[in-house]
Amino acid sequence: MNMLEKTIAAISPRWAAKRSQSRYVLNAYEAALPSRTHKASRDGQGANTNVRQSAVSLREQARALDQNHDIVIGILDKMEERVIGSKGIHIEPQPLTLVGDVHEELAGKIRKLWAEWSVKPDVTGLYTRPLLERMLLRTWLRDGEVFVQLVKGKVAGLEHGSQVAFSLEALEPDFVPMQTEEAKNGLVQGVYLNAWRKPTAYQVYLDNPQESTGMYGKIKTVPAENMLHLAFRKRLHQIRGVSMLHGVIVRLADLKEYEESERVAARIAAAMTMYIKKGDAALYDDENNSDSERLFDIAPGAVIDDLKPGEDIGLINSNRPNVNLETFRNGQLRATAAGTRSSYSSIARDYNGTYSAQRQELVESFEGYAVLQDAFVAAISRPIYREWLKMAVASQAIDVPPDIDPNSLFNAVYSGPVMPWIDPIKEANAWKERIKGGLATESQAIRASGNNPAEVKRQRIVEVKENAREGLKFDTDLTNTQGLQNDTKASNFGASRNGDNLTGDKDE
Repeated sequence: MNMLEKTIAAISPRWAAKRSQSRYVLNAYEAALPSRTHKASRDGQGANTNVRQSAVSLREQARALDQNHDIVIGILDKMEERVIGSKGIHIEPQPLTLVGDVHEELAGKIRKLWAEWSVKPDVTGLYTRPLLERMLLRTWLRDGEVFVQLVKGKVAGLEHGSQVAFSLEALEPDFVPMQTEEAKNGLVQGVYLNAWRKPTAYQVYLDNPQESTGMYGKIKTVPAENMLHLAFRKRLHQIRGVSMLHGVIVRLADLKEYEESERVAARIAAAMTMYIKKGDAALYDDENNSDSERLFDIAPGAVIDDLKPGEDIGLINSNRPNVNLETFRNGQLRATAAGTRSSYSSIARDYNGTYSAQRQELVESFEGYAVLQDAFVAAISRPIYREWLKMAVASQAIDVPPDIDPNSLFNAVYSGPVMPWIDPIKEANAWKERIKGGLATESQAIRASGNNPAEVKRQRIVEVKENAREGLKFDTDLTNTQGLQNDTKASNFGASRNGDNLTGDKDE
């Protein structure tokens, strides 16, 4: 009922009901009409209202599944591998000179200092940067959101992990209260908003509210410029996040209970062997009906020849294990993959199929991983790198040369795990043809193999010079041989020494 019908209902409920029913009949779309077979479930609440009511329950259920459900553990583990990877989000500085070229010397200094800071980037000193990024990703996807406080400069009781006075404090969503609301101050679920609904500050518990400590309940306010908030949002104007698993929690919980029932049933069936069928009671005397324990030796080819009169051997015919269990389970896992941006093969660990089918699934699934990776970089990696670089310059750990374009100082390429090559030969040949045809660059090809272009080229040049000094013989064309003699123009090659053949490609 709308507001008018609710008002009428206070006077005449029957009139209001008929009016509401007549209005539904006039709807132009069948899906808008509730019927015996169609409930037409609707959600008329605001995004923040839904989150306030459900987000905490969803993340607590998701945490329980992450602790006890092998499928959920596998989904989140695979997300860590595909979105972040073992080496974390790779950042390749690209500061430009005034003429538009990459300033390699400054980029090298930034890379070196960034690598040093990445060893201990957080306030606890427990995590390296790649490990911390994987933890942040897992928290984001499982709990629906994660917070990172940027700690800059000298802070009482804190010792930064590198010469750059900049550290991170990673916070689970429990640290930002969900139920605090102050409309007059623009406070919505622990987040202060301005008139344009832009976050300006965050309420943060001084200690973990899930643990009983003396600091519980005490709140500090952190300005928005010092807080990163990565939330899994499904609607516009939504402030806090919901678990990525929200649409499959019920399915996964049911599947876990069903598999447990089937497993127990199969175990019981395996323990049952046979039973003794009794005959006519008149055939038994007191001796035959004695309660003395009877043992039967069960072995391959065994013959039981001491049955009593009227007795017979009965075998238990069990339908366990259920032959349809795998088919049903795989169907549920396909639906789970659709609801979590995952791939069925990765969840089920089922890699059957042709090269084309596997590659098609890999391509589609990696697009989903790329979406998550882009969101992570935008909310976490890029802001952290830029704030760190600001602090490095301010502390004079990095000197900016005068020939640098100031607008390009923070330029960088952000990359994570790339789509693996199912057939390396086919993939490598495809990249060769793209480069020859001008459709791709060598740097793109190197990134597609999961490596850093600058590092690969540096190592290849060193190898070329070293092999040239050692007198290695190269089996390649004249152009590449001339490049090797110059020590600078070639960076991929084939070589032979003492009868050992090493083959490679030319890098223009």
